[in-house]
Amino acid sequence: MSGKKVISVVGATGTQGGAVAQALLADDEFEVRALTRDPSSAKARALADLGAELVEADLYDVDSLRKAFDGAYGAYHVTPYWNHLSADKELEEVENLISASTAGGLKHVVWSTLEDTRDVIPLHDDRMPTLDEIYKVPCFDVKGAVADRLYEKSGLPTTYLRVSFYWDNLLGDLKPRRDADGVLAVHLPFGETPIAGIASEDIGQAVRSIFRRPEETLGALIGVAGEQLTGDQIAAAFSQVLGEKVVYRRVPHDMFRAYGFPGAVELGNMFQYYTEFPDSYLGNRDVERTHQLSPNWLSLPSFLTRHRDRLGL
Repeated sequence: MSGKKVISVVGATGTQGGAVAQALLADDEFEVRALTRDPSSAKARALADLGAELVEADLYDVDSLRKAFDGAYGAYHVTPYWNHLSADKELEEVENLISASTAGGLKHVVWSTLEDTRDVIPLHDDRMPTLDEIYKVPCFDVKGAVADRLYEKSGLPTTYLRVSFYWDNLLGDLKPRRDADGVLAVHLPFGETPIAGIASEDIGQAVRSIFRRPEETLGALIGVAGEQLTGDQIAAAFSQVLGEKVVYRRVPHDMFRAYGFPGAVELGNMFQYYTEFPDSYLGNRDVERTHQLSPNWLSLPSFLTRHRDRLGL
């Protein structure tokens, strides 16, 4: 026996779970069980090469989850909402995770959650559409209003982690593009207020610190953010890294909602929540505490420099 604490990481091949798995694998205190539906995938094999134990598990198969949690010290729980865009499915996933974790007798669960935006945006508020008749931002609301209470009622020893906008999103669909006028621009629905953002690596580092400090973190609600930046500051970070002037061009929320891709309306609502209710969004995330949990945190320019090759610019 190694004496290390075994942490079962849900979504280990995803952005958030993958960052957690890699951070824990770099720590001599922990061993990682990487939960995946496909242990043969390239991302799963990369984790195995780093020392992770690959465990085939499905969020809709409670028996597979029980096996994945059996004998583990703790687990990282995250749900893949954007794979299905269904609040009902997300609640089913949460119920299955809680059931399997309770059966496994886990000592510490870190649950990746979000706030209920309806605390500040009532359903009758017509500044943004109401979705499914009961939500403003379903991926937030169902976690903050229902899932958190399920964890509380379960008796599982839980830390509630609220993440913020991934800087990783700026490497893909939201990266700068050259407009017809030849100017390189980031087109973001962020308004003029700062938004809270974080590198996925820093989520992983923060979670590692949370598992290392159970006496401080069990039962706590921790909101993480590396920085709070405006659209202009995000553009300036790109300018610094790319060596070319990048400008910020604001996308109105209604325009973003009208793009028509799956989830566009919900994302438009989410971005509107960021920009019009900063006291709630920024107030639920603590930059100083995040830097304590992830002391080698990445500024946005540092993050973009590290992943410069993914920009393809």
